[in-house]
Amino acid sequence: MTKFKPQHQRLLFIDSEVRKGTYPNCSTLAEKWETSTKTIQRDIDYLKWQMEAPIAYDPARRGYYYTEKSYRLPAIDINESDLFAIYIAERALKQYENTPIYRKLVSVFEKIENLLPEKVSIRPAWADDRFSVFCDRMTRIDPAIWDTMFTALREQKGLKIHHQVPGYEEPMPRDVDPYHVVCYQGEWYVVGFCHYKEEVRTFGMSRIKKAEMLDRRFETPADFDFERLAGTHFGIIWGDKEYKVRIWFSADHAPYVKERDWHPTQTIRENKDGSIVLSFKTNHLFEVKRWALSWGAGARMLGPKELVEEMKQEIRDTARYYK
Repeated sequence: MTKFKPQHQRLLFIDSEVRKGTYPNCSTLAEKWETSTKTIQRDIDYLKWQMEAPIAYDPARRGYYYTEKSYRLPAIDINESDLFAIYIAERALKQYENTPIYRKLVSVFEKIENLLPEKVSIRPAWADDRFSVFCDRMTRIDPAIWDTMFTALREQKGLKIHHQVPGYEEPMPRDVDPYHVVCYQGEWYVVGFCHYKEEVRTFGMSRIKKAEMLDRRFETPADFDFERLAGTHFGIIWGDKEYKVRIWFSADHAPYVKERDWHPTQTIRENKDGSIVLSFKTNHLFEVKRWALSWGAGARMLGPKELVEEMKQEIRDTARYYK
């Protein structure tokens, strides 16, 4: 059975053969590509009339050549919809501006742009003043630490890091086996086995002040599964105990809550007065509390009991600052 070969691959093949200057024709091209001469003829017509390639036939040499010797078929097949998607993605890259990955992604976009025909722009002029992307602000990460971290992750080598814990004056040295890296709300985190605590811990990469790759290699445990480890987490912190969270939202706030998925396990109960109760399961409460507080008087914690008490205390403490 003939293998499926997309048209653009054939076009690149034809372009390569023509640029050799050997004057190939439909028969020789069809034989090399293992297809019919009619298919090659259609491809050449497409190159000439649709892609405006300067291809011509020389009757004396019985083959095709380029009338412009410097011509080269763009090595990427891309349509208007693809270009627009790339344009939007390029704007979204701004959220990584303070991280070393930004310069690498920009380099990739420049390579894509250089492969396009001169008359095709990756930035449609009509969209410049019609689309904006407001990105989360990323934490700043030292490029040297970033490169060391990902090299250790790729080569499965241990790391000696100096991690600055909030509230402590000096960074704490730790030997870590990096298993996984995750990005969340503007921060990159490395998840790995901490030899000091003798358990899997999470470290914010922006808080790592120094990182050194060790000669010691490690094997990621066969039973390590980040998705299973994080479980029903709400945010970047997780634990072993699971809680059933229930939050009441006022009728004014309900439409904003209903329009998003906040958690994979969530359910919403609508009340007659327009208010709702959002319920979900999670294995840590710290970030749930911070999120619920961000809704102000429009949200009221209903459970679990320990989180209700924490919310009350937090509100009392906050109120003291406004007396």
